[in-house]
Amino acid sequence: MTAAFAALLVVHGLIHTLGVAKAFGWAALPQVSQPISPIFGALWLLATLLFFAAAVTLFVWPRWWWAIGACAIFISMTLVVHFWSDAKFGAVGNAAAFVGMVFGFLAQGPVSLRAAYEGDVDRALARVATAAAIAEADLARLPTPVQRYLRGAGVVGLPRVRNFHARMHGRIRSGRDARWMPLSAEQYNFIDDPARLFYLNASMFMVPVQGYHRYVGSSATMQVKAAALVSVVDVSGREMNEGETVTMFNDMCVIAPATLIDPAVRWEAIDDRSARATFTNAGHAIGAELSFNEAGELTNFRSEDRYWTSPDGKTMTKQRWSTPLHAYRQFGRVRLASGGEARWHDASGDFAYIQLTFDEVQYNIRFR
Repeated sequence: MTAAFAALLVVHGLIHTLGVAKAFGWAALPQVSQPISPIFGALWLLATLLFFAAAVTLFVWPRWWWAIGACAIFISMTLVVHFWSDAKFGAVGNAAAFVGMVFGFLAQGPVSLRAAYEGDVDRALARVATAAAIAEADLARLPTPVQRYLRGAGVVGLPRVRNFHARMHGRIRSGRDARWMPLSAEQYNFIDDPARLFYLNASMFMVPVQGYHRYVGSSATMQVKAAALVSVVDVSGREMNEGETVTMFNDMCVIAPATLIDPAVRWEAIDDRSARATFTNAGHAIGAELSFNEAGELTNFRSEDRYWTSPDGKTMTKQRWSTPLHAYRQFGRVRLASGGEARWHDASGDFAYIQLTFDEVQYNIRFR
């Protein structure tokens, strides 16, 4: 959708070159009946360049492309009104660009979920400390399968994880029989001052959807908006706080296994291929059971302490939650699962509501 809108901006900008060509005598253009002076020709050229710039900054400067687009539309509409008899159909293109500009402001501007996410990330990154290396002795208190998992991941000898950043893509749905929506997402997690910041873009019936899961300290919120304007979900409270504590610990297990040596995690051995953990953060204590295969890879994570949220965000029900994992590969010096899904288990059975592929994982980020 972004590429299609960028193409619209480019085409609309190219149409403005007719005014440039007429003004400077580059072409006769009998269909343009009104004379155009060089000054107005320069304005037609400026509008062209601004539409081109808006198309490019959609990809390279998404937070502020809409401001460039607004300037392009303002100049273009001034010209359209002045040369109305020849340029009146340009108002249609400007109207389409204006709709996109408004969406860009709502989705990426200073009052958007994206701006809130990036502001939280920047504040948390400012507090990142240096990290000592992980030694073999740091694994001694962990159950045998967890030790094997961390060794296989390659974390021994690497710096302790203070934060991590992941990018992913996949699909999501609101219920067992709901329609799947494609999504792309990114997240930052912080360990010393615990926080989980997860931002997603999805599409529902060609309507863009943005979501921000924010878990800082002891408090969690989830906001989802359609077309960056209509609030679809806005959830907070005790259940959300507890549920996001589960999700944060799941992230630690799946994306940053080095963090499992943290004293906030209490371990209990089950057998050679499974272990129980209790993770505590800001007064929230949650439990989980981890399963491993013969190769020592984490294959599943299960918890009874997460809450299913109804599509309207008004009902939260505690249900078993699991995240089967697969397709291990290298992410830099660490070996992790590159694919997985999250499943709810209710009286009717279990079903996946999100399926993800990890594209990039980084640790101990200093600057965004």
